[in-house]
Amino acid sequence: MPTPTLPTPPRYIWQHRAWPQLTFDAAALAPALDQARLEQGRLLGLLGAIGLEQANAVQRELWVQEALATAAIEGEQLNLESLRSSVAHRLSLADAPGHDRSVDGLVQVMQNALAQHGAALDLDRLCRWQSALFPGGTSGITRIAVGRVRSHTDAMQIVSGALGREVVHYEAPPSPQVTAEMDRFLTWFERTRPLGGDTAINGIARAALVHLWFESIHPFEDGNGRLGRALADMALAQDMHAQDARISPALVRVYGLAHQMLKTRAAYYDALNAAQRLRSMAPEAQAIDVTPWVQWFVLAFTRACMASQAVVTDATEKAHFRMRAARCHVNPRQSKVLERLLEAGHVGSGGGFLGGMSTDKYAKMTGTSKATATRDLADLLAKGLLRVEGVGKATRYAVTVPGWEQPAVKP
Repeated sequence: MPTPTLPTPPRYIWQHRAWPQLTFDAAALAPALDQARLEQGRLLGLLGAIGLEQANAVQRELWVQEALATAAIEGEQLNLESLRSSVAHRLSLADAPGHDRSVDGLVQVMQNALAQHGAALDLDRLCRWQSALFPGGTSGITRIAVGRVRSHTDAMQIVSGALGREVVHYEAPPSPQVTAEMDRFLTWFERTRPLGGDTAINGIARAALVHLWFESIHPFEDGNGRLGRALADMALAQDMHAQDARISPALVRVYGLAHQMLKTRAAYYDALNAAQRLRSMAPEAQAIDVTPWVQWFVLAFTRACMASQAVVTDATEKAHFRMRAARCHVNPRQSKVLERLLEAGHVGSGGGFLGGMSTDKYAKMTGTSKATATRDLADLLAKGLLRVEGVGKATRYAVTVPGWEQPAVKP
């Protein structure tokens, strides 16, 4: 008598009988959520204190960094100048975007998720987002389905490793199930909006659930990671609007969540994959507990807010320095060098002018004589705009921005 074939036990959360009932321990996460709110408030307070023009400059640069990060998580490198041009255009700071359609498509998606966070989220909108990411209908040199959910018969798997030694980290629901899965997700998304919804979920925790749920369905042939992070941002914008309708939802971009995820990419993937797999969950459970994932997301959000606070503080210090320099009536040569030193940043932030500023470097940078360079540097020292470090041939100059440290260079 042949041995009966036993059914394969469920391995992923979408195979569990409780799917898609996702839950988390709100009491256990309360301290982390409170800390996240505190750091979020501090960041928004800093932005509110620096003035509109400076806030726009900070916002623009953080948008660029977020776009670079969300693409880099997927292994894609964007052209920085095209990206800056596109972001400036989308923020109405330039007349035309760059010429890279894929870069502009990503920025359009990011902007639409925030600027239109109150508009209904339906499958057509998501399909248009995905289509914008791949304007040529290809991912690299591979032709993919754009503007519609996947329909291929092969399993949609997240795989790593060399050919022949692949490791399957996750397998999404089969393509025929995607439309029904998305219907349930979108219904839940609309029902749980912070304003007008019939449930009360902490907005940051809701963004974590949004990202996990969407990534677990993996509805498109490509672009799911970027779209999933855009959806998390959209959920955060809705949460921000619910707290204070006067705050621009575009400020969600300054949280730097994608940048934080890139910095901890391995931990991000590990946390996401752990949440998508069934390990010790009882088959009779009435809901799927994803507390560890929500906690990871909340902590990532908190760290992102803290990192962005440092960026805003740095921008504020630079602005104050520029005003001091303007009052000192520095000449064009001095202004050029001071700006280069400001752009280089400081060692504490991972920057710093390579090798420090010396008399020879000043002369070469400004195209002047060494004698003139010496006089210019002495004048900047006298005005308190530079400080000197080292002696003799090791003498180097650094801008006197509070909190910046430029260690002396050894001869």
